[in-house]
Amino acid sequence: MNATQETDPAEAVTTLILELFRLNGRLLAAGDRLVADLGLTSARWQVLGAIALSPAPAPVAHLARVMGLNRQGVQRIVNELSHEGVVEFRDNPHHRRARLVALTGKGGAAYAAAARLQRPWAQVLAEGLEVPAMREATRVLEALRRRLEDEARE
Repeated sequence: MNATQETDPAEAVTTLILELFRLNGRLLAAGDRLVADLGLTSARWQVLGAIALSPAPAPVAHLARVMGLNRQGVQRIVNELSHEGVVEFRDNPHHRRARLVALTGKGGAAYAAAARLQRPWAQVLAEGLEVPAMREATRVLEALRRRLEDEARE
């Protein structure tokens, strides 16, 4: 690392972003392997998580915004999961066409099974890492995400 890379914020954020891209690819592949026996992929698991963690059934557009993904991609996955009985559509009293998405019993069981697999996997990943350092990394990533969200709204 040269002196410019050590002091230039643009260089530092670029290096961080490139590492995030590499990490994202590895996380998706590892997630696919982790939940494959459940009939899930990382993308399906991510959508299930957004639905499961939502305080109430929500439209696809809302789920996509929360996940930082495009609506069309989330809609495709939700449609697939619906055909498999993992999620269901419910009427939306506030909007006739934007139906609400909720987990079925099958979907709740799949999400719970994935969570049971995820915890020991996360414990292995966390070995040797300091909790304060992980919290600081999270703080930096959240700040970058908020800046990108603010930029998208402008």
